[in-house]
Amino acid sequence: MASDYSLKTSDGIAAPMWMFWKRRRYIVVLMAFLGFMNVYTMRVNLSVAIVAMTENRTIVDADGGVHYESDFQWDSKVKGFILSSFFYGYLITMLPGGYIANKLGAHNVYGVGIAVTSLLTLLTPLATTAGAWCLILVRVLVGMFQGVTFPCMHAVWSRWAPPRERSRMVMFSFAGIFVGTILANVLSGVLAKVLNWQSIFYVFGSVGCIWYLAFLYLIRQSPEDDRFITVGEKEFILQSLGRVEGVPENIVQPWKGIFTSKAVFALCTANFCSNWGFYTMLTQLPTFLRETLHFGVQTSGIISALPYFALGITLTIAGYLADWFQIKGIMNTTQVRRNFNCFAFALQCVFMLAGALIMQPIPTVICFILNVAVGAFAWSGFAVNHLDLSPKSASVLFGITNTVGTFAGIGTPILTGYLTANQLESEWKIVFYIASAVYVFGFIVYWCWGSGELQPWSIEMQEKRRENERTGKSVNGYDNKMIIED
Repeated sequence: MASDYSLKTSDGIAAPMWMFWKRRRYIVVLMAFLGFMNVYTMRVNLSVAIVAMTENRTIVDADGGVHYESDFQWDSKVKGFILSSFFYGYLITMLPGGYIANKLGAHNVYGVGIAVTSLLTLLTPLATTAGAWCLILVRVLVGMFQGVTFPCMHAVWSRWAPPRERSRMVMFSFAGIFVGTILANVLSGVLAKVLNWQSIFYVFGSVGCIWYLAFLYLIRQSPEDDRFITVGEKEFILQSLGRVEGVPENIVQPWKGIFTSKAVFALCTANFCSNWGFYTMLTQLPTFLRETLHFGVQTSGIISALPYFALGITLTIAGYLADWFQIKGIMNTTQVRRNFNCFAFALQCVFMLAGALIMQPIPTVICFILNVAVGAFAWSGFAVNHLDLSPKSASVLFGITNTVGTFAGIGTPILTGYLTANQLESEWKIVFYIASAVYVFGFIVYWCWGSGELQPWSIEMQEKRRENERTGKSVNGYDNKMIIED
C-alpha cells in the first residue's frame, strides 16, 4: 500500500498540507508575507527614528561645560506633519493602484512598489540633511509607491486564493505587516542606540532590495503563468475560482454599482475606523511612551513592538477561525465578516478607554497591547471582505476603501500633534477618547450594512446572468447561497 505521503490531497499535490513549500500558492503567500514585512519596516521606522533624531543629548565641552543638543529641533507640530506626510503620497496612488494592477500585472506593480520604496529609504538620511521639507517630500514619494501594494495583492489573491482558503491566505500574508512593525520598533531603537539613526534607513532599505530580487525570480501573476506549479495544483486553483485556462479576462468595472453599494460604504467606514486606532498606536505610541510615560528610546521601541507581536499571533488565529466557521457551516460569510469585525471594534474601544483612564505604565501598556491584538479579528472581517463582494473587482475595491482609510493615517498624527503640544496626560487622554468614539461609529455602520455575499453588481454575477440568459437557468444557486440586494 502506498504511504500517505504518496497520495494526492484534494488540491492535487502528493504531499501533506503542512508541507507548504510543495504548493506554489503558499510560496506566493510567503513572499507576500515578506513583502508586507518590508513595507512596514520602511513605513514604521521613522516613528522610532524621529525620537532619536530630536532627542537631546548631553554634550561635555573640553573645559568641562555641559549643554544639551539634538540633531533636529522639531516641535510636536512639525513632527506630526513629518509622520503624516507618508499618507499624502499613499492617498494619491491607492485607487489607481487597483486599476493599474489589472492592466500591468499585479505582481509586477507590487514588486516595483516595494523596490522603489527601498531605494527611497536608503536616500532618507541624505534627504533629511536638507531639512524637514526634503524629508517630507521623500516620505510622500515612499507613500506613493507603497500605496499600490495592498490593492495589487488583492488582485493576486483573486487569481491564487481558493475561496475555502481565502481568509487564512490573506491573513497570513498580512501578518507580515505586524512582523515588520515589530522589527522596525525593536531594531530601530537598537540601531539608533548602538550605531546612529541613519543606520535605521540603510538596514531596512537594503533588506527591501534583496527581497525584490527574490520576488522577481519566484512569483508570477497567476497559476497559468507559473513555471514551477504542478498541473494538479493549477487545475485545483482554477476550478475552485471558476476560471478556464487560456481564456483572457476583459474586466470592465461596475463603477455605478460599487459607488452606490451600502456594503462598500460599510467597508470604507470599517477601514477608516480601524486605521484611525491602528495609526494612532503606530505613529504615536513611541512618542507617548517616551514623553509621557518616561521610557527610554530603546525601551520605547521594544515596548512599541509588543502590540504587534501579539497581533501577528492573533491574526493567524483569526484567519483560521474565519475559514473554519464557514467550512463547518457554523456561520455564513456575512455572519463571519460582521461578527468578527464588530466584536473586535467593541473590544478595542474598551481597551483603549481602559488604558486612557488608568494611565499607569504597566496597565496602560497591557491595555494597548490587547487593543492592537484583537484588531486581527477586524481584519478577518473587513480586510478580506472585498474578495467576497466581487473577486474580480477586489483590487479596485481595496483601492477605494483603503483610500478612505488613508485619511485616518493623515488625520491622527496631525490632530495628535496639536492636541499633545505639552505632552500632558490629560492631552493624551483626549487622543484616546477620540479613537474610542471612532471604533463605536465603525461598529454601528458595519453591523448595519456589512455583507459577505457576492453582490448583484459584481462582475461574476453579471457573467452568471448572461450565461443563464443563454441557458434559461435561474441566477440562484451561484457559488454563494444567498445574494443580498443593496
